[in-house]
Amino acid sequence: MQFNEPQILIADDDEALRAALAEVFQRRGYRTTLVGDGREALEVVHSRITLHLAILDVHMPRLSGLETLEEIRRLQVPNLPCILMTAEINEAIAQQALALADSPVLEKPFALRTITETVRDVMQRRHGFAL
Repeated sequence: MQFNEPQILIADDDEALRAALAEVFQRRGYRTTLVGDGREALEVVHSRITLHLAILDVHMPRLSGLETLEEIRRLQVPNLPCILMTAEINEAIAQQALALADSPVLEKPFALRTITETVRDVMQRRHGFAL
């Protein structure tokens, strides 16, 4: 599948990180939608904006990244690839993430190269396209 300007949803309660990730991916030709928690992320998913990828922080207020991902799957959005990121990874989070997502959990802080390569790989694998 080919498309112009793929859309990435970035959900993290750290506003500076959201802005930094948005800048990185916009420079690479992606459109970004930024939200501060899991409930806002679900509102975007419910809005039926065409999304090609979601990047979710595991630890957010109101609804965690894992809870958000569980709800995305319940909403019958199985084709939306999700990348999880967290500053506090443990075995339980890793196992739950593996059951819900087909992408690794990125441990913060991560190198810019790590997130950009992960996004590129997921976009290539799921959509046959990478910028």
